Amino acid sequence: MSELRGLLAEVAARVADYRESVAEAPVFPDDTAGVREKLGALPETPAPPADVVRRLADAVEPALVASTGPRYFGFVTGGALDAATAADMLATGWDQPAFNMATSPAAAIVEEVAGEWLKDLLGLPPTASFGFVTGGQGANTVGLAAARHHVLAQAGWDVERRGLPGAPPLRVIAGEERHATIDRSLRLLGLGTDAVEPVRANAQGAIDVADLERVLDGPAIVCLQAGNVNSGAFDDFAAAIRIAHEHGAWVHVDGAFGLWAAASPAFRPLMAGVERADSWAVDGHKWLNVPYDSGYAFCAHPESHRAAMSMTAAYLTGQGDGGMRAPGDFVPESSRRARGFATWAAIGELGRTGIAEMVDRCCALARRFAERLEAIEGVTVVNDVVLNQVLVSFGAETDRVVEAVQRSGECWMGATTWHGQRLMRISLSNWTTTAADVDRGVAAVQAAWAAVASKG
Repeated sequence: MSELRGLLAEVAARVADYRESVAEAPVFPDDTAGVREKLGALPETPAPPADVVRRLADAVEPALVASTGPRYFGFVTGGALDAATAADMLATGWDQPAFNMATSPAAAIVEEVAGEWLKDLLGLPPTASFGFVTGGQGANTVGLAAARHHVLAQAGWDVERRGLPGAPPLRVIAGEERHATIDRSLRLLGLGTDAVEPVRANAQGAIDVADLERVLDGPAIVCLQAGNVNSGAFDDFAAAIRIAHEHGAWVHVDGAFGLWAAASPAFRPLMAGVERADSWAVDGHKWLNVPYDSGYAFCAHPESHRAAMSMTAAYLTGQGDGGMRAPGDFVPESSRRARGFATWAAIGELGRTGIAEMVDRCCALARRFAERLEAIEGVTVVNDVVLNQVLVSFGAETDRVVEAVQRSGECWMGATTWHGQRLMRISLSNWTTTAADVDRGVAAVQAAWAAVASKG
């Protein structure tokens, strides 16, 4: 066996051991103090690759968060599917720069197929363009860049050539409870957060359509939301998109996790009308459960999408060779990982019915979490559990209960502030989570609440 073959076999075995044990591992490490010391000082001389990898794994494994396991309920984080994990390992080994057909025909073709599958699963127009990005932040940035190009081009301004100085004012209309990535995308695109004209939200955080109609007056970019990051609420897409288009506005939908509701016949009604938007953003490493560093941007106006993202240079060849799209024309990065392999594998493992079942199961588990927690005296679930998000109040002791649960290692969920209240925020999006995991999480919360309450 060659040294490389032995090293990769050892790494694969180590990854398998970790994945097989993660379900019972402490969800959050209780001691990370020794990691930096174990990593050591800058090496002066070369070392055998196997020794280096062993040192790395030995040093960092005690500090790993079991976010791929079934009782990690923070940040709407999925755990990578088996096929997606293995495909991502192949992607690393193959080391393909997924820019165009010249750099990797394999990566370009797989991304083309996986992108078409995604549009079908999410109920988006078959003519929409797409780009595989790093996550929801990247997808929102791409969608809003396409919107910036399109709206300003209609006003006679070439923003890619002339920039923003002197450009017509560009209004951005977004709900009060928009995700923070929208604001960061606007900063990255040079529009700034002052460009946002906020629209009122209803009690569950969805956009107030009547207030949207009041604010709209001519061309603008309207940002809607599929799945409020706290409550899980959905905007009324049919009404909001109709009003926005009547005023000549571009509609972008931030659907980081909520867009996956379209893959489920049971939850698809929440998405009614979303296909009439102009751009959409969604994560892959949330509900599709592919490894981290994966998201998707879609656009109903491929020419605007490509105009905002593509680049040309004398040395570039293979742009769209053989009628194929060049993946790098639809994303900000040229040197980019071949994300299509893991996405194709995840969809291949689950299929249409498996993805729908996973969404349905996670939502049912969220309701189970809410029902069991609300049965505990002094505990209040404050949101309508319409999807996979649960917000829980323990009154003035909420932060202490959250900290106690996190320290327990039984499960992990974060805290948030919503409508002026400090709340525990529980997210269900992992393919391995079961009813038993939820009940174990409820028991951990109940024990933490009892311990905190007993101390006054």
